[in-house]
Amino acid sequence: MPALEHIGSGKVREIFRIDDDHLLIVASDRISAFDVVLDQPIPHKGQVLTGVSLHWFDLLDTPHHLVSADTAEMGFLSSEQQRDFAGRAMLVHAATVIPMECVIRGYLYGSSWKEYESGGGPTTEHLPEGLQMASKLSEPIFTPATKAEDGHDENLTEAEARALVGDALYEELRTRSMGIYETGADYASERGIILADTKFEFGRKDGEIILIDEVLTPDSSRYWPVDSWAEGAVMPSFDKQPVRDWLEEQDGWDKQPPAPAMPDDIVQLTSDRYIDAYERLTGKSFSDYLSEAGAE
Repeated sequence: MPALEHIGSGKVREIFRIDDDHLLIVASDRISAFDVVLDQPIPHKGQVLTGVSLHWFDLLDTPHHLVSADTAEMGFLSSEQQRDFAGRAMLVHAATVIPMECVIRGYLYGSSWKEYESGGGPTTEHLPEGLQMASKLSEPIFTPATKAEDGHDENLTEAEARALVGDALYEELRTRSMGIYETGADYASERGIILADTKFEFGRKDGEIILIDEVLTPDSSRYWPVDSWAEGAVMPSFDKQPVRDWLEEQDGWDKQPPAPAMPDDIVQLTSDRYIDAYERLTGKSFSDYLSEAGAE
């Protein structure tokens, strides 16, 4: 069994080339906060991200890169790799990545709230005065950013985004992103969850624009419980918030690597939160997902 050709590593994912037309994306249990990858993994995090993405790829009516997630049928993997990658790997079409993150915001929060509060900027240039943190926007807004290899993505004004990809592609990406966000937000709302904001990536394959990478996961999206929402309040989210909150409390850490070692209870709390997100969004048992994927 020849070794897989490893072609890239992200903060969470490992990418392997299978042939000229296909890649294998494997989601690890690594976690990052403040752009620093922590030493301790979060159990099952990669399987949650993969499982949630598979759920949305199946639900959404949009061209995408997924081919298969059944590692038992991936003959290019050894039996050990099939077990290790079960539930966390996706065989996908190779595509030319469009170098712009497509961010949709339905609520004013996070970096956009900080920008708005300090006088405005690229993501808030069209917003009215008088909004609060966590305000629901009258309409979702499209706030693209440059796709950075390392560090923070840089927010773009509409003019900058149009200059980067051209008017026609900008309009197509905006329309596609808005449509996916609205579908996801409506679906989540029926399950007691607010989809506050999210980001998408797109690529070109044989001249067609397709959705790539993960989609509407707790890592790429900000999900809140509906019954906890209030304007002006800090929102609990279904993601790595326990890790961020714990790190913020660590005196002396300058948000540069290495990060402090997390206690076991923070690791477990974060794992539980990711699994909760999977079960709420899909309506399925996470243990059933693992069993069906061959991960147990």
